[in-house]
Amino acid sequence: MTDSTTSVQTAAIVWPTLTYRDARAAIRFLEQAFGFETIACYGEGERVDHAELAWPGGGALMLGSAREGSAIKDLPAGVGSVYIVVDDPDALCARAKAAGATMVRDLTDQTDYESRDFVCRDPEGVYWSFGTYAGAKH
Repeated sequence: MTDSTTSVQTAAIVWPTLTYRDARAAIRFLEQAFGFETIACYGEGERVDHAELAWPGGGALMLGSAREGSAIKDLPAGVGSVYIVVDDPDALCARAKAAGATMVRDLTDQTDYESRDFVCRDPEGVYWSFGTYAGAKH
């Protein structure tokens, strides 16, 4: 392994990318329900050509409107699953519920990987999992 694979990164180096039918509404939901922060958003009217949303604990994702000409135009809108490590899944779960997230699995400690987590879906159907599991210990 090189140092770059084992060091702590402060900037996102993995960017999950999602497509939404109503990307502007998705951005508002992701900010309100989960606490993402929009750091860039390009497009006109309701169309989003490219948006970047930062996660407060580090990392980020990209999203945009479903449209011809996109590099991921064949990816159906509202498809995907993202897992994010959080310190306080209880508070985030309450926030997500208050914002209208559809709960798939409520808070649980009953995992094989010793995590407290929950799974929900956003209004277009993308799965969002949040938990305390931060990966296998090496």
